[in-house]
Amino acid sequence: MQLNSTKPYLIRALYDWCTDNNYDPYILVKTDDDTKVPRSYVKNGEITLNISTEAIDKLQIKNNTITFQANFNNKIENIFVPIANVIAIYSPETGMGMEFPLSDINNANKSKDDKRKLFSIVK
Repeated sequence: MQLNSTKPYLIRALYDWCTDNNYDPYILVKTDDDTKVPRSYVKNGEITLNISTEAIDKLQIKNNTITFQANFNNKIENIFVPIANVIAIYSPETGMGMEFPLSDINNANKSKDDKRKLFSIVK
């Protein structure tokens, strides 16, 4: 039996922690062809998204995807982010959060010594 990834559970937990403490949860996302975001906001292949309840509608954090609607430049956009593409979730007010590995995207061909740490605190 294959275990589910802990990543979506940790993202949901940190999202809840942020909202329970009246902080805005942000996610840093690696963009690729599977990511649906406004491309004009992408910098260096990444985008930072505010996923607070005040900033977005219809948030769903599932085991494989994050989806929601957000307003970009007075246009409602349907956002689609594979969980594998989430680099970090954090509160900009405190700098607290968690960074995740991008092994599903970038580390497939890297040696053991070249891989990123599995988890670290974003400060």
